[in-house]
Amino acid sequence: MSTLGWQAVYRLLSGHPGLAVERFYVAPEATRLESEESGRDIGLFPVVAFSINFELDLLPLARALKIASLLLPERRRPAFPLVLGGGPLAFLNPAPLARALDLIFCGEAGKEFLELMLAVKEKIQSGADKPALLASVAARPGVYVPGQSPLPVRRVVTIGAPGALPDPAASVFVSSRAQFADMFLIEANRGCPHACRFCAAGFVYRPPRQASLEQIKNAILEAAPRKIGLVGTALTDWPELPVLLAWLGERKIKYGLSSLRADGLTEKLLAILRRSGLRTVTLALEGASQRLRDAANKHLSEETFLRAVRLCAEHGVDHLKIYLIVGWPGETGADYDEFAPLAARVAEVARLAGGGKKSIRHVTVAVSSLVPKPFTPLEFAPMATQAQLETAIERVQAAAAKIKGMRVTHDSPLAARVQGLISRGGEDAFELAALALENGGSWRKALAAWAGDKTFIDREFPEDRPFPWEVIDTGVSRAHLLREWRRYKERLATPACAPADCAGCGACGMDVFVKGRGTGG
Repeated sequence: MSTLGWQAVYRLLSGHPGLAVERFYVAPEATRLESEESGRDIGLFPVVAFSINFELDLLPLARALKIASLLLPERRRPAFPLVLGGGPLAFLNPAPLARALDLIFCGEAGKEFLELMLAVKEKIQSGADKPALLASVAARPGVYVPGQSPLPVRRVVTIGAPGALPDPAASVFVSSRAQFADMFLIEANRGCPHACRFCAAGFVYRPPRQASLEQIKNAILEAAPRKIGLVGTALTDWPELPVLLAWLGERKIKYGLSSLRADGLTEKLLAILRRSGLRTVTLALEGASQRLRDAANKHLSEETFLRAVRLCAEHGVDHLKIYLIVGWPGETGADYDEFAPLAARVAEVARLAGGGKKSIRHVTVAVSSLVPKPFTPLEFAPMATQAQLETAIERVQAAAAKIKGMRVTHDSPLAARVQGLISRGGEDAFELAALALENGGSWRKALAAWAGDKTFIDREFPEDRPFPWEVIDTGVSRAHLLREWRRYKERLATPACAPADCAGCGACGMDVFVKGRGTGG
């Protein structure tokens, strides 16, 4: 309910008078899929479309296909409905979806996706069978029909004026049942200019784009929500953020923000946040040591991070949440030796032990296991083993345990490993989801039963190795990603994505020669 991607698709398609769109949700206990709007069975629809955001979404996808009697290889499913999928996983690595879906849409849903659906409608209503329909659309922009589409399929991007986001995604449905309950979500920016080497959003959503203040205000005025959530990977880069927050405060509209860059936190912004009653601030530290942050191209020093913590304390922020990633390529125990004194300095600057108005009451370190992603510089990198991830988490917990008011939460290293296998896997990776479904949703049992190679992600990938996800062209050249992987290992910085200092990744279609780095694309 809180995912903007499928809601953007719903808004796009339901706004066309020639298309009827209804919603289905896949509960773990469901035995039949019924429309939220009409209660009709999913088998009555000629097109079934899935929004697939994360690797572990393959399990609910497999569950839905099984309930609808569609969990079959495509070649054994020649009749309608047409089963298609889109979303971030579809244009990060569509290979694990190739055996489950008839058609995969690679890119951002906009004009091209609407035109595809209208072409599908025309073919269906003219009496074409599914093989003929697939053949007719296989070469359309952003369309990947396994075994038929000309390769590579170029990712579709919604671009207006340079740097502008012409149609920011916003909630169509607001619900108390949603993960972000009763919150109207709206996109302030898409993509990120900072080129952090682990971040898929910073690479597959290039070029970075920003919504206008007028667009955001108009959407909020039309929806008249009680609370909004401002979504973006680089909110503090959006110059209109303080203006919008002040505008919301004047109207007494509550709001929440996604994580903020420590180097973008200012006195002015924090004053606005606190006046609005915001009590929690989330900052992304990412690497446990300066060495890891430099390798990741985070552009964040310890001094800058502590300055942001100090500002939070001085403005009376109650809860500070810190994002930390473990399992970096090449990390050692020395990196976590460095984290322990940093955690102590955070506690000191936050005045965790002192209390009072100018102090932070508690700090949460939210630990995530690194999953190297396709189309990032870390697509070549080995992934940490489950044991290595567990050891790193224990080191973080040990550092925090000595500090009153600091606690640690973390994800599941086993689930992260499953994500890693799917993230950079081939077509056989979908079998993991099918096995998990057979075993009551247990990924652990699925891993034990899976005959595929469970160790291929443990080794650095050869620089000349062809990847299963390269059936897609995101616009960012392999040469650029390889150069950034080498720079990761050398801990060399690359400037943020900007026309004035272009790193020549190729996403903007420019053929440039930049500061001795060679041609882009």
